[in-house]
Amino acid sequence: MNEISFEGIVEQGQIKLPPSIQLPERTKVQVVVSILNHQPSLRIFSPRLAHPAQAQDFVMEITEAVE
Repeated sequence: MNEISFEGIVEQGQIKLPPSIQLPERTKVQVVVSILNHQPSLRIFSPRLAHPAQAQDFVMEITEAVE
């Protein structure tokens, strides 16, 4: 099996090759997809105080329940 590589683009769900590339009808092809614009996955960071000096305002107080 002979192989030749061409670069194309997907437009409206169809693979478009440059106009200079002419392949005979019913030519069997193999498509390899290279994802070039990889988007990093979403990361949710832990909340941070804008002013760390305010950390004392968030100290937990434990009180006993009155029955």
